[in-house]
Amino acid sequence: MATTLIEALAETFPNAQIDFVLRKGNQSLLANNPHLNTIYIWNKKEGKYKDLYRILKALRKEKYDHVINLQRFGATGLLTGLSGAKEKVGFKKNPFSLLFSRKVEHEIGNGKHEVERNFKLIEHLAPTPHLRPKLYPSPADVEAVKEYQQTPYICIAPTSVWYTKQWLDEKWIKLINLVPHGTKVYLLGGPDDANACESIRARATNKNSESLAGKLNFLQSAALMAGAKRNYVNDSAPQHIASAMNAPVTAIFCSTVPNFGFGPLSDDSRIVETQEPLACRPCGLHGYRSCPEKHFKCATTIAPEAAISDVIAPPGVQN
Repeated sequence: MATTLIEALAETFPNAQIDFVLRKGNQSLLANNPHLNTIYIWNKKEGKYKDLYRILKALRKEKYDHVINLQRFGATGLLTGLSGAKEKVGFKKNPFSLLFSRKVEHEIGNGKHEVERNFKLIEHLAPTPHLRPKLYPSPADVEAVKEYQQTPYICIAPTSVWYTKQWLDEKWIKLINLVPHGTKVYLLGGPDDANACESIRARATNKNSESLAGKLNFLQSAALMAGAKRNYVNDSAPQHIASAMNAPVTAIFCSTVPNFGFGPLSDDSRIVETQEPLACRPCGLHGYRSCPEKHFKCATTIAPEAAISDVIAPPGVQN
């Protein structure tokens, strides 16, 4: 979602040098971005603070006019505060915000999307907000997925880091079984999701499906999602990838709620959530490893027919 700021700054300052710091493992998302000069990759798993110091020295050497911190964690707050930039911008919630020259409120739950909250950091610099993230798959990425685009298809990203953000396997299986004949189903995810995706695919009676989990990189997945009839996702990273490609997307919210400000931003977006009034929902901002109430009704009460009604609308199902 930080790519919205890259777009806005590049439009306002077309000759500016824009660099980016991000955690190792996510750098391929920014490949081919025409607005970025240098990407600093922070290796948090091997010598976390030693590597942070390496990046700090590089930032101080550049003598930036502005360093803008979208995170609310101490490590990047310290990096920002000690960067030597003329202007240091970040959220007040950051533990080291006292070192910032410009501090912005970060309020969750008021209906504003995260990209709007982020834009507050640069609204004094860039007058026109970009309210949709943007990724740049290369021609090679687009070519790599052409073999999967020979017939109409949908994409499903069934997993999440957090269990309570993840719709149940049996729900995904039923959704796959409801997909109309002639429409291919692709399951997407990273290498760690391969077993889960293959298990879901194998248990579905609709065999016009294939798991691509671990077979495509981030931008290849983005290119595939861009051409799908529909993309089905949890409240998780694939939702934001779909938004970045302006791909049609249906996001299924279990323990979290759209009011937190992390919903889909594609022109063709739908949100599916339980219609039952649950006093326990939302149970947290990021989700849990298991349902705190042990019943997980925020997921079990969502009907697959309601989720897929934009591809096939059975009688009596409301969009």
